[in-house]
Amino acid sequence: MKSLYPAFKLLQITYRCKPTFVLYKEHSRVTNFRIHKISKSSQYFLGFALVVLVSAICFSLSAYIPGRVVALILLVTVSLVAMFFDILPVLMTAVLSALVWNFFFIPPKFTFHIDSTEDVLMFLMYFVIATINAILTFKIRQVEKAAQKKEEKENTLKLYNTLLNSLSHELRTPIATIIGATDNLQTENAKLSEQNKKELLDQVSKAALRLNRQVENLLSMSRLESGFLQVKKDWCDVNELVHDAVNRVGENDEHHPIGIILKEPMPLVRLDYGLIEHVLYNLLLNALLYIPKYSVITVKAHCTATHLIIIVEDTGNGFPEDEIAHVFEKFYRLKNSNTGGTGLGLSIAKGFVEAHDGTIHLENNNEGGATFTITIPVETASVEELKNG
Repeated sequence: MKSLYPAFKLLQITYRCKPTFVLYKEHSRVTNFRIHKISKSSQYFLGFALVVLVSAICFSLSAYIPGRVVALILLVTVSLVAMFFDILPVLMTAVLSALVWNFFFIPPKFTFHIDSTEDVLMFLMYFVIATINAILTFKIRQVEKAAQKKEEKENTLKLYNTLLNSLSHELRTPIATIIGATDNLQTENAKLSEQNKKELLDQVSKAALRLNRQVENLLSMSRLESGFLQVKKDWCDVNELVHDAVNRVGENDEHHPIGIILKEPMPLVRLDYGLIEHVLYNLLLNALLYIPKYSVITVKAHCTATHLIIIVEDTGNGFPEDEIAHVFEKFYRLKNSNTGGTGLGLSIAKGFVEAHDGTIHLENNNEGGATFTITIPVETASVEELKNG
């Protein structure tokens, strides 16, 4: 029963993760909206200040700028305000621009009285055009917001459905394996040989590890989506980090030899051990899932004075050139691949590397296979330096 505990926890966490994904997306959108939202009083003040500033500049250049050109400049100002502010501050800006144009630029200046009938018509036309322009610009912005909100909702629903479809496939197989194996152990225990029991327990263990891997990916993506990912840097041994990742992924596969090439001497580096180890694990696991049997995987690492470079390459078939640009996207899976997976592994790897202000790059090799190159800015030190420090 202890072997079933990870699977049971997975079902609990996965059930909670369904709404969590959508909530994080909604939380991110609402937060961004609040950041960019300006209070109504500030909108009135900024609209007033912008009209005054533009008018002052135009007035100082009135010897070179005709009054009708000033009207066009003020109309552009009103349009800019309408692109960002609510309707009432926009209307206030339009009315104020008309009054300022009348007072400072229509003769006789410094009075609201207009002598010429032509100027009266020009002023009325300006007032109407400024008002209509403000309202139309605001309405266009509202329509664009509604369209953007609809698109975001559709994208969220699409990602949510993709996640559910992937999970339904990824969970069904290991759960069925666990249920079948444990059922045989319980009902046919007396008839099973020790070898049969060992094989069934091995199946349960591998299925539980597969479920646990999905939990780790879901929780990691939740941390990235929520924006609460914290990088906890400490001095790490790159040699140990690489070997831990290789040993961990090696437990899941025995048909792909993995080589390690480290450029010595390798100094200690400051980074988040757990995050980078998870990055390497995801890259290696991705290779195991997609490359043919007995293809070779090689992990290389070396340090410069300022950066740690880790390379994961294989001798497989490589990636389709037209899909390389998309492999780091959430839930993306290669079009012609029959392999399972939620499409989160590479996206999480990219997110963890970028959390270190690093980069991850993918390219196909000329002689076949693919190469992932991770470059992370790091502090370096030797063991002796840390002891003396």
